[in-house]
Amino acid sequence: MTVPATTPEQVTGAMHRWLERAVIGLNLCPFAKAVHVKGQVHVAVCSASAFGDVLEALDAELTELLAQDAEQRDTTLLVVPQGFDEFLLFLDLVRAGERLVSRRGLDGVVQLASFHPAYVFGGADPADPANASNRAPYPTLHLLREASIDRAVAAFPEAEAIFGANVAKLRDLGADGWAALGVGPA
Repeated sequence: MTVPATTPEQVTGAMHRWLERAVIGLNLCPFAKAVHVKGQVHVAVCSASAFGDVLEALDAELTELLAQDAEQRDTTLLVVPQGFDEFLLFLDLVRAGERLVSRRGLDGVVQLASFHPAYVFGGADPADPANASNRAPYPTLHLLREASIDRAVAAFPEAEAIFGANVAKLRDLGADGWAALGVGPA
């Protein structure tokens, strides 16, 4: 299901390609380009495949993100290339990560988003190209600063329209168009 890789460098390279070609290239997230260009996106690769170990890595990345000024590190992608190929198992990990954020008292400070090569929105057909808006080469936990989200949304007056525009764009692109990007499964 995931893109094969043998080293953290290969995983990081695949994630940067996805970020540049899909997220920024297709403008799936109009806020991503600015932080990427400024070098404020940190990609961390977690080689663990057990829940507890991944949650420890997530906790460490939370600490590291908040220890740095947003001008240095605005967001973190924690990539988990092993052990979470099954989408439903990954969703359990996401829920555990959200509980970790809450236990640390970081609700309203940090938001946890997620990406997965087999991402399917609730009730959607797995073959719907719109699912690609949350598909990445590897299972990924995305730590976002709420303050940065608030600033970005304030600068983008119709932020609620992003999802609908992405659905239309990805359906027009189709599975073959997504595959041509070379960023992972459609």
